Amino acid sequence: MDSIDVLYPSPVCSYLEQELDKRFNVLKLWTAPNKTQFIKDNSTSIRAIVGHGGVGADAELIESLPKLEIISSFSVGMDKVDLKKCKEKGVRVTNTPDVLTDDVADIAIGLALAVMRRLCESDRYVRSGMWKKGDYKLTTKFTGKTVEKPELKYKYYPTVVELASKCDVLVVACALTEETHHVINREVIDALGPKGVLINIGRGHHVDEPELVSALLEGRLGGAGLDVYQNEPEVPEQLFGLENVVLLPHAGSGTTETRCAMADLDIANLEAHFLNKPLLTPVV
Repeated sequence: MDSIDVLYPSPVCSYLEQELDKRFNVLKLWTAPNKTQFIKDNSTSIRAIVGHGGVGADAELIESLPKLEIISSFSVGMDKVDLKKCKEKGVRVTNTPDVLTDDVADIAIGLALAVMRRLCESDRYVRSGMWKKGDYKLTTKFTGKTVEKPELKYKYYPTVVELASKCDVLVVACALTEETHHVINREVIDALGPKGVLINIGRGHHVDEPELVSALLEGRLGGAGLDVYQNEPEVPEQLFGLENVVLLPHAGSGTTETRCAMADLDIANLEAHFLNKPLLTPVV
């Protein structure tokens, strides 16, 4: 397979890059001085793309690669890949579901605990020497709180607004689609209320970010734990000074074990395709 050209737009995992290099001729787009010309020069030889949650393949790129057969994404979310164009062109698409579920769930719980028990602020309190001047203030209990997320099947709520009004912690973990873009808007945030906590481990565009910032600054929302943002790596600076907000750098699946498992699944899908075997995790 070392003669198969695979386009790797940007580095995301050193282990993945290492394993790709062992098997394919990897075209590392980020190393090219002129990326547009680089793609044009290799357009008739590229048979696969390995993308990730931040970089995928839009319709223009897919259209420009006549030999493209498969896009293997180092992610679960597929919002960076034009699936409609892939179906139209007969391009197969895979992702890396399930292997990262535990890590992302851990992060959701960690964020909720950190926000409600003010763990980050408490850490700063100790490091700054403030503890010597008195105990840290009381926080909010996590155990016993009602936690919901929009796609859970345990209890049906007809609207996200009603869902938010019935829980203490709202976890956003659904796929980003046209329907779920800004699914968390002002109305939902107000329904969650000044004692509610929003946790976002999905995609930044699930949340109307300016409305979230306003609600936190005005005290209309109790707190937020965020792993994703609308314009990563840019984060609204108004959030930096808020003790009821915990910010992570899109690290939900960021453990060595899980990133290696994701890479292995990416590689396995590519190998299956080029050996004419069934794909392990097909999307298209």
